Formats: sequence, C-alpha cells, structure tokens
Amino acid sequence: MSDMSAHQALTQLVPLAAELDKNKVTPGVLGFVVFAVMAVAVWALMKSMNRHMNRVDFEEAPERPAPARPAGSTPRE
Repeated sequence: MSDMSAHQALTQLVPLAAELDKNKVTPGVLGFVVFAVMAVAVWALMKSMNRHMNRVDFEEAPERPAPARPAGSTPRE
C-alpha cells in the first residue's frame, strides 16, 4: 500500500521539478540556518578547547645525567 502512495507522490512531484529554474536554485533559509548553527558549534568547541588547554599545567622533567662509567671502559653497542 505504501508503494502505491509513494508512486502517486512521485507522479505529482515530477511535473513540479520540471518547472524549477536551475539557475535560480539557492540553499535558502534552511541552508543558512544549518551553516550558522555549524559555525556557532565550531566557535564554541574552539573556545572550550582553548579553556581546557589553558588549564594544563605541564612542567617538563629535568634531564637525568648519563650514568658515569668507570675509567678505561668502552661503551657497549
């Protein structure tokens, strides 16, 4: 039964699509809203990442000196 209603909907929408001027098709308001929401989400993520990176307290450990070898010994390879 759903195949029949889908077929009827297609037969009614195809003539409408033929009348559409392909040079005047734009994303419209929905496209702008989606783009604006994505831009705000990226801005919020960057702000959150910046806040988290500023909280990191990283102190590099000092380098340990190489262990002293007894005089006359050769390094192993």
